Amino acid sequence: MILDTGSSLSWLQCQPCIVYCHAQADPLYDPSVSKTYKKLSCASVECSRLKAATLNNPLCEKDSNACLYTASYGDTSFSIGYLSQDLLTLTSSQTLPQFTYGCGQDNQGLFGRAAGIIGLARDKLSMLAQLSTKYGHSFSYCLPTANSGSSGGGFLSIGSISPTSYKFTPMLTDSKNPSLYFLRLTAITVSGRPLGLAAAMYRVPTLIDSGTVITRLPMSMYAALRQAFVKIMSTKYAKAPAFSILDTCFKGSLKSISAVPEIKMIFQGGADLTLRAPSILIEADKGITCLAFAGSSGTNQMAIIGNRQQQTYNIAYDVSTSRIGFAPGSCH
Repeated sequence: MILDTGSSLSWLQCQPCIVYCHAQADPLYDPSVSKTYKKLSCASVECSRLKAATLNNPLCEKDSNACLYTASYGDTSFSIGYLSQDLLTLTSSQTLPQFTYGCGQDNQGLFGRAAGIIGLARDKLSMLAQLSTKYGHSFSYCLPTANSGSSGGGFLSIGSISPTSYKFTPMLTDSKNPSLYFLRLTAITVSGRPLGLAAAMYRVPTLIDSGTVITRLPMSMYAALRQAFVKIMSTKYAKAPAFSILDTCFKGSLKSISAVPEIKMIFQGGADLTLRAPSILIEADKGITCLAFAGSSGTNQMAIIGNRQQQTYNIAYDVSTSRIGFAPGSCH
């Protein structure tokens, strides 16, 4: 499953895949062999909550009166299926009866080989909200680097956070997207030097999203970052052509480009993400390595902190006290 702090409804691909299921790493879930499975009706309270959770109106299947959800994402991927309930088993001793989720019958887009999505945003239908009465309204995770293999696996932890190791920043709410996690970015430095932007330039809504790969910055902020980064990098590495949304590229593999200036993203209250090469660069193509940041398109004055930049940090979401914590820990 994909852990997604940028959406609330959890869903997975379900037999009989009436329209389409992509190839996934694990066997397909078959609700017909689960004694505890049930489809929710159009009159259920959960069905009426779908609009808030997915921003899409529920549909009603005429003959069966079953509630249909549509989960759609910024990259045009989507899943459509039956809003359902079943027993959720987290570990052999930790279970949640009547967990509400989507049983996907038409799933299309960029989900890789994942069976579906675990929704960790703040809406009532999210997995977090459903588990919160039992474990408390907080969670933390650490995303490993892509090349860490089996040695440095990441983790997801639901429930209380030990605050000692974290530096916290306030968790903010955006009225247009009340279920998502926003914070205040106050500065970006390259090799210890601030970008030289006025404080007001940083006052844009900043979203932290485990389901986005590349960090997006408003164009003016991105241009300043690119300029400072290229100034240092171009003395050692040859520039390469842009690759898709990545326009700051160099010749060489990720392994061969070792001297990379540190980038620091600093948040309100002093918490920060201090980034080194694996969280700054991405190998876009064989022998072409690019800055893993991009400018927000068009008039979208918003920043999104993606998962490439979150790697190896323990990140805590304490919803009950409205704060987000960062601790460098390489997933320990």
